[in-house]
Amino acid sequence: MAHFAKLDGSNTVVFVTVGRDEDDGKELELSERTGDVYKQTSYNTRGGVHYNPLTNTPSQDQTKALRKNYAGVGYTYDPIRDAFIPPKPYNSWVLDEDTCLWNPPTPLPQDATSVMYMWDEPTLSWVKMGSET
Repeated sequence: MAHFAKLDGSNTVVFVTVGRDEDDGKELELSERTGDVYKQTSYNTRGGVHYNPLTNTPSQDQTKALRKNYAGVGYTYDPIRDAFIPPKPYNSWVLDEDTCLWNPPTPLPQDATSVMYMWDEPTLSWVKMGSET
């Protein structure tokens, strides 16, 4: 299935729609037909990598990776990077130019697979859920 993000005048995604398989690669035709600006987006792409939807592992065919990230409402389309960038979650986070995802200034602790953490912007640190700050 082809997916298309509708952009407003500031290149912000206002909605994402599913198209027909035969619409793959036809964003210009869709834009001309509707009078709106549409950019195709890949449902299985994040951080510039296309993932196999069945195994959630990187696909062998990375030509399917499209525009760095699957677009969502509120994302911004950057025409210079030809990428969809999610909203910045916190002022301190920095954009990774390769993935077009936001990174915290302090890495997530390694035990995050077994312990839940929440970002604390005033201290620029990760706090274990249920802990006092």
